[in-house]
Amino acid sequence: METVAWNKSELTVGELSRRSGVAVSALHFYERQGLITSRRTSGNQRRYRRATLRRVALIRIAQRVGIPLAEIAAALASLPDGRTPNQEDWEQLSLKWRTDLDERIKRLQQLRDDFTDCIGCGCLSLSCCSLANSHDELGEHGPGPRRLLEDEEAPSRTS
Repeated sequence: METVAWNKSELTVGELSRRSGVAVSALHFYERQGLITSRRTSGNQRRYRRATLRRVALIRIAQRVGIPLAEIAAALASLPDGRTPNQEDWEQLSLKWRTDLDERIKRLQQLRDDFTDCIGCGCLSLSCCSLANSHDELGEHGPGPRRLLEDEEAPSRTS
């Protein structure tokens, strides 16, 4: 694999793609969405600042954990534009996402731990549903998988 010189300040789209592991088409999409920027050479070729590698890495990581592109765009917009983001910048961005990520982790753990039991969807098709949610009583508390939803209207697990 061809490497990109560490001291190169700008990367072509191909170099950015190879170094980041992201397809060129995805980089073009990120650019159209305003997540990354490039300048154009006199020959109309894209050139990306080397710091774009960090932004692309952040996009990939955020997408992997399910953060919507709109939230990623808002986070990236909070980073400095005229300089490479430093550790303090990344820490501030991380703090903004921490509460949301903690909530996602909590919901995923709940799903993992409770998914084998009735989730309160009202299907009444599992043998345990007639015991855990007979006559779809959980439907009185609203639509959807009542046992997995985190709202104050959901009944306790003992009801």
